[in-house]
Amino acid sequence: MSLSATGLPVGPQRRFGHGRIAFEAAPTPVATDARNRLVSLYGNCTLAQADVIVPLGGDGFMLETIHRALEVNKPVYGMNRGSVGFLMNTFDESDLLARLGRAQAAELHPLRMHAVTVTGSVEEALAFNEVSLLRQIRQAAKIRITIDGRVRLAELSCDGVLISTPAGSTAYNLSAHGPIVPLSANLLPLTPISSFRPRRWRGALLPSTVEVLFEVLETDKRPTAAVADFTEVRDVASVAVSLDRNVAVTVLFDPDQGLSERIIVEQFTV
Repeated sequence: MSLSATGLPVGPQRRFGHGRIAFEAAPTPVATDARNRLVSLYGNCTLAQADVIVPLGGDGFMLETIHRALEVNKPVYGMNRGSVGFLMNTFDESDLLARLGRAQAAELHPLRMHAVTVTGSVEEALAFNEVSLLRQIRQAAKIRITIDGRVRLAELSCDGVLISTPAGSTAYNLSAHGPIVPLSANLLPLTPISSFRPRRWRGALLPSTVEVLFEVLETDKRPTAAVADFTEVRDVASVAVSLDRNVAVTVLFDPDQGLSERIIVEQFTV
């Protein structure tokens, strides 16, 4: 039996029980139409009953599905019926069970966000792409950055700052001019968003074992929100972020189109 880099079986050895698939569609006509056609060919079941979940849409919908897949511990094989589709496979109605059998696995671990608001309330959320802090009003945010208990940046004046997973390094992180990180690198990009002071600070690459603490300065004057994927917490006072290796979801990709390969290709895309 051949194994992926995560230790999961790949190629023809992969089995999905009785071929039970849960098709999920983004709320768009093209995704809904694709779901209807696939259901007519392969049937459908609930997420809890499925051997594999197949979302149809774009990367945003894929991300939502990954979060739902955590609750039922099922692998996810996305097919692109959206725009970019970086996390998705090419849409094809034919031979889906065979494609699933040949799929390569990538095991993704999320960032865990622990946010404390100015009123003292605490909220936690998981992020497979990134955790970002963003200014809420016209005033720039001011943020202190502490890593493993040591202050590394006493004051960052900016529109925001984010920390991303390797899988998420090609998303918002890349748009903010952060580095793309291979899955095997065990690094987390820390990237400023429109940094004003220090103007030339471009961010950092951190070991995946660190805990990062963001403290918002002048919270009354400079309210700041924290966002973990699609979970937003407004008026935060502090946000602690670390990679949670006790949580994982398996994402499936067609052969030679695995996530590691896509991340490499993205670095040569102009």
